[in-house]
Amino acid sequence: MEHTHTAAGHESAHSDSSTKSIWRTFWILLCITLVEVGLAFLHLEYGFLPRVMLNAIFIGLTLVKAFYIVAEFMHLGHEIKNLIMTILIPLLLFVWFIIAFLYEGDSWKNMRKDLKPGTPVETPKIGPAEKHH
Repeated sequence: MEHTHTAAGHESAHSDSSTKSIWRTFWILLCITLVEVGLAFLHLEYGFLPRVMLNAIFIGLTLVKAFYIVAEFMHLGHEIKNLIMTILIPLLLFVWFIIAFLYEGDSWKNMRKDLKPGTPVETPKIGPAEKHH
């Protein structure tokens, strides 16, 4: 009896593996999202964790979710290190760029608020030692 391989058999095995990977990623993302929602409710109801710490946890969990999405659905989880760095370094620079613009924009807004028309300007006071030359 001959043993033959068909393309349909290989596609079925690949499809099962791919489907399992997608479901695993779905459950991981769902668990992380449930943790985020649970922490938000705990904070709102009981004041659990300071807001700054909670925001840091949310940012960290969001980065973990972003990693899983990029690794599985964009197929970068099994790529070589140089390709991953080619994508990761510009992404980090872009995030830094956004943070810098937000910081600078807030500074500009505060400067504009202090210098808006009609705001009285304080004149510097001259001390007694500075009056006579």
